[in-house]
Amino acid sequence: MISSAQNHKIKAVRLLTGRAKDRREQQAFLAEGVRLVEEALASNWPFRFVLHSSELSERGSQLLTRIRQRGIEIDEVSGKLLASLSETENSQGILAVLADETPQRVHELNFVLIADAVRDPGNLGTLLRTAEAAGVDATFLAPGTTDSFAPKVVRAGMGAHFRLPIYEVSWDEIKTQVAVYGWNVYLADMHGRSCWETAFRPPLALIIGGEAEGATQAARGLATVTVSIPMQGKAESLNAAVAGAVLMFEVVRQRRLNTRDTR
Repeated sequence: MISSAQNHKIKAVRLLTGRAKDRREQQAFLAEGVRLVEEALASNWPFRFVLHSSELSERGSQLLTRIRQRGIEIDEVSGKLLASLSETENSQGILAVLADETPQRVHELNFVLIADAVRDPGNLGTLLRTAEAAGVDATFLAPGTTDSFAPKVVRAGMGAHFRLPIYEVSWDEIKTQVAVYGWNVYLADMHGRSCWETAFRPPLALIIGGEAEGATQAARGLATVTVSIPMQGKAESLNAAVAGAVLMFEVVRQRRLNTRDTR
């Protein structure tokens, strides 16, 4: 059992909870909790090692058995020490260090999400979770967007990281992709055309700007159409995650209608 905070694996975990630079250098990130570790295992994501305490639920114990069957390195850690590593209030008694691998390029990109300087980890994680649920083919993270593999983003993503290709790219790379795939580029903006009156024509890219300052000039220069979400109340705007969810599922709704119309 690991009981020392000076153990090299404990030090490695602490490093991964910090700066994006350290995660990139280690080419690794953390998945904490039974649900996330289950998702990583089900997706055949490459594991470095797993740490657990004796205070596991029955579901957690069953998960540990499946991890052992895969031949993944496992170490028990004292409950107090593992809790000190946890980013959550109540540790579920298990965390995994996973390899951060750049996903292979997807050949068909008919519906993509571009996160433009989205800095709030909770918002970015929720956007990724919603994008995966909406059937987005890939997500591109433009400059200024927070690290997609920060612990808070991974938790908010609820497993989306293991199923949705995520690319950190420059605006020049995004412009190249727009030219290659011929995307119609829709930008969320409070002064844009109502999304209920906009035809989202595939192939398309949807840009969601940051919480404080909205879309960057680079995003505005790339947009084909700006779209807004009409609101009945007095709120000026929605946060990035909610706005992204509304617009992504409006795309889904229109795609389903168009599919019915062509039958």
